[in-house]
Amino acid sequence: MKIAEHQKRSYILDLFARVAPRYDLLNSLLSLGVHYYWREKAARVARLQPGDTALDVCTGTADLAIRLARDVGEDGKVVGADFCEPMLRLGQRKVRKQANGQRVSLVLADALQLPFASGSFDAVTVAFGIRNVVDIRQAFAEMWRVLKPGGRAICLEFSLPRTPIFRELYRFYFYRLVPWMGGLLSHRDAYSYLPASVRRFPERERLAQIMREVGFAEVTWQELTLGIVCIHSGVKR
Repeated sequence: MKIAEHQKRSYILDLFARVAPRYDLLNSLLSLGVHYYWREKAARVARLQPGDTALDVCTGTADLAIRLARDVGEDGKVVGADFCEPMLRLGQRKVRKQANGQRVSLVLADALQLPFASGSFDAVTVAFGIRNVVDIRQAFAEMWRVLKPGGRAICLEFSLPRTPIFRELYRFYFYRLVPWMGGLLSHRDAYSYLPASVRRFPERERLAQIMREVGFAEVTWQELTLGIVCIHSGVKR
C-alpha cells in the first residue's frame, strides 16, 4: 500500500478516526499485550522526576501519557497531543478514570506544528506515531524546539528484526495475519497500512541520524523483543 505524501495526512487522520473504537482492543490482541511493556520501558528512558512537565506527541488514546503521569508526581504535568479528535475522546475517557488523571491534559494538535512555546517540557515522547507523520524530520525538530535544555526526547517505534529467521516470521505475522485479524475486528485497510508503513520507515541508524541532524545530542537506541521495536532517545543541549 503506497500513499502519496500530499495525501498522507488526510489518509492517516481518516484511518485513525475509523479504527478508534477498537484501537485499544486490537493493540492488545495484535501485540499479545506486550505494548504495555514497551511503553513502560519508554517511560523509564524518559527519566522524569516529580514536578516535571512532559509532552506525549501522537498520544492517541493516551496510554503513554497516563503512564508518564505516575512519574511527574502531584506537582507535575503531562500533556498529550494528537490531531485525531476521536482518538483523543477515547483517551479522555481513560484519563478521567485514573486516580492521577488531573495531571494529564489532552489537546488537539499536529506534531508538525506544536502549539507550545519553545523550552516548555522536560521530556517529549512519541510512541508508534512518528512513522505516521508526513515529515519525520519536522516532527523531531518540533520535539527539539519545545524541550527545555537538558530535556530528553524518546521515540518508541516498530522496527524490522535483524535476525533473518525471526525477520521472516515477523513479516509473515505482520503482512498476513495482522491484516486478516484487523479485517475481522475493524478495518482491513488500516491494518494493511501498518506493515507497509513499518517497511518504509527508516532503519535504526538512519532514524538516529535524523535526530542528530535536527540538533539532538547523545542519541542512542535500544531494541526490545528481538528487535520488533526500538526506543531512540536524544538530549537537547
